[in-house]
Amino acid sequence: MAQKTKSIQGTRDILPGDSHKWQYIEQIALKTAGTYGIREMRVPTMEKTELFVRSVGETTDVVQKEMYTFDKGKVSITLRPEGTAGIARAVLENSLLAGPLPVKVCYLVSCFRHEHTQAGRLREFHQFGVEYFGPVEPTADAEVIGVVDDLLRRLGIDDVSLELNSIGCPRCRPEYNKELVTYYRAHEKELCPTCLDRLERNPLRLLDCKEKACAALAKDAPVMLDSLCGQCADHFAGLKKRLEAVGIRYTVNPRIVRGLDYYTKTVFEFVTNTIGAQGTVCGGGRYDGLVEELGGPPTPGLGFAIGLERLLMVMEAVGCAFPPAPLSRIYIGSMGEEGNIKALELCAALRKQGIDAQCDTMGRSMNKQMKYADKLGAVYSCILGENEMKQGMVQLKHMESGESTAVNLSAEALGEFLAR
Repeated sequence: MAQKTKSIQGTRDILPGDSHKWQYIEQIALKTAGTYGIREMRVPTMEKTELFVRSVGETTDVVQKEMYTFDKGKVSITLRPEGTAGIARAVLENSLLAGPLPVKVCYLVSCFRHEHTQAGRLREFHQFGVEYFGPVEPTADAEVIGVVDDLLRRLGIDDVSLELNSIGCPRCRPEYNKELVTYYRAHEKELCPTCLDRLERNPLRLLDCKEKACAALAKDAPVMLDSLCGQCADHFAGLKKRLEAVGIRYTVNPRIVRGLDYYTKTVFEFVTNTIGAQGTVCGGGRYDGLVEELGGPPTPGLGFAIGLERLLMVMEAVGCAFPPAPLSRIYIGSMGEEGNIKALELCAALRKQGIDAQCDTMGRSMNKQMKYADKLGAVYSCILGENEMKQGMVQLKHMESGESTAVNLSAEALGEFLAR
């Protein structure tokens, strides 16, 4: 016997018994976004590598260590490691900024990063994200955060907290970077090799390092909130005021920086303790320089991404209610070829009425057909034999109660009964 081919490490199969949970989350996500006037956008899974180098940042772990990149001809191509860069590229390339602002879009995508696999963190993972292009006011920040807050509550998740920070802008961050360099210079011997490289090139990234020694140093590092320019300070104060106005509770966490270079001003995370140490469910913030970095006009932007694997873990951990898996409405058993053909005919007609109907495709005995109907969880079953065909009547059996009802053997009569 040939050896079985197994899945790639860090990937996961979503089986039929679980897919309805994913569909439920995706439907609620799109419906929630729709109440804000946000419309879905779909972009390619692959982009030119330069897109992520320019947007995510050459010194980030994502670009340096985690991207899946390959060459085709003279073009270097990368499987997207995150959703924002491709959306920004598409908005710019398709001239959406020439229309009414703000541009509000959402997406459901798979992303790819070569990193250590653990609970809720895979090498192929899925995200729901929202991006706004155009608005500069803190009202937009509060609205984007409100999308996440609404989504989590609609899904039944209450055990999460919002953490906020501001990481400044190109005007105030240079001075802060100098403070960081001064602080870390005194601890160079304790830094990991990656952080030593970042010390001059991108000191803000040192605050996001997950190495134990570097993470310990970050706890005592200077805080960006103490170095904000007047505009950034006003923006952050305005955001907090608006969150309070709409009843969204938050905590200021000056250690949040996020892991991608395009962020400016507002950064935020929704975190939980229900899934252990890896408790960040959602992350986002502003990226006011991203569109310009990609060759477009100066355009403020902001958004978030929420990992669906993490979200599903949280929902299961706190006991959120999922809709039941869809069940077949009827299984039509049959005896003989004529009965089988008639069962197929009826199923085809019932499906056109939107009714989940199944019949035998395996050549099973009648006893095994009924056992299969039970395993399916079919609500009703019936048997088509010679007598039923002659009389034009069939007994519909309710599988749970055992009650039987005589119904005319026609798709119209069956459909009317099953639609009750």
